[in-house]
Amino acid sequence: MTWDQTFQPGAFGPADGSIEIRNLRGIVTGRLGEPVVAAETIRAEAGVIASIGGAAGPADVVVDAHGAVAIPGLFDTHLHVVFGDWTPRQNTIGFIESYMHGGVTQAMSASEVHLPGRPSDREGVKALAVAAQRAFTGFRPGGVKVRGGSVICEPVLREEDFAWLAAQGVRFMKVGFGAFTDPADAAPQVAWARAAGFVVMSHSGGASISGSKPITVDHLLTMQPDIAGHVNGGTSSMPDEDVGRLVASSSMALQIVQAGNLRSALVVLRAAAANDALARVILGTDTPSGTGVMPMGVIKTVCELSSLGGLPATDVLAMATGNAARVLRVREGILEPGRPADLVLVQEPLGGTRSDPLAAIENGDIPGMCGVVIDGQVRALKSRNTPAPAREATVQSGGAR
Repeated sequence: MTWDQTFQPGAFGPADGSIEIRNLRGIVTGRLGEPVVAAETIRAEAGVIASIGGAAGPADVVVDAHGAVAIPGLFDTHLHVVFGDWTPRQNTIGFIESYMHGGVTQAMSASEVHLPGRPSDREGVKALAVAAQRAFTGFRPGGVKVRGGSVICEPVLREEDFAWLAAQGVRFMKVGFGAFTDPADAAPQVAWARAAGFVVMSHSGGASISGSKPITVDHLLTMQPDIAGHVNGGTSSMPDEDVGRLVASSSMALQIVQAGNLRSALVVLRAAAANDALARVILGTDTPSGTGVMPMGVIKTVCELSSLGGLPATDVLAMATGNAARVLRVREGILEPGRPADLVLVQEPLGGTRSDPLAAIENGDIPGMCGVVIDGQVRALKSRNTPAPAREATVQSGGAR
């Protein structure tokens, strides 16, 4: 059997079959505060983790991890998708599949606001959200699970619209680009959306694009969304004292993004730690934007927050996985039996100064990724984006599908 270990379109291995990953150095669960699990194997059947640490057995696909550490697939909780694997903001094709090569296995739409000529009338706003939700339900670029169809909060939306949208499968809303005179006027729409079961994310900080408005801590406390988006700036951050107020006076998820202000990100991290609120911190990129397309944006943020913020790599990885999963209300993000088999194999970078990938992250070095598995299917081995891993994973048996 031969297989291009740098990139192979599609999935490797049958979706309804079994995969066993052997010779692991350890497993990061994705739960805040949990240490590395000393286990050498992960087995998945029909896309779901069946066991961790069990004895090796026959499988349709066997992956030799050669000492890699398994981490949950990363979440990008602020990705500006539109339709397909194309971004009109940077006119780039294939960007989502490239993010998979940065370890991202799941992404939350930050609304399809970049659609050229996007509608702002009541029916058009709803239609855009439904179309995007439908499109990404059946389309997974590089295998990435895109939670598309984030309705843009507009003053034309009525209470009954949210029950209708929920019945169509739409479950996200973004506040910050609507035609409200005062952002606080969106409070009724936020309440209606949350009552209908939506996860609501709001812009925060300075205006990001022409036509948008700054959203202050007072706006956020009035609206009460589930997620305070890019608290460290998208791209201009809130004042430090307002960050402290937001952390202490609310229960909102605190989203830190790569496209924001790194100094402010560390302020958010310190405020969260001081208020026992690290479980509320989630990560994203806020790309594609004027900052560009950033396939390694999430893992780069992990390395920055761990190395500069003084947190263990396992805890910052939890912000990008288990924390995000809880906020988005999905089953992925934790490595344990019964959960979807979405994971990334990481090694220390070849030629780096640290002897394991978690120590490399804590040193600020991006690890080498040597395998991405989504729903129990190998989507890539050696990443085309991260540094070269010290050792490459290999497929020992199985057949391409």
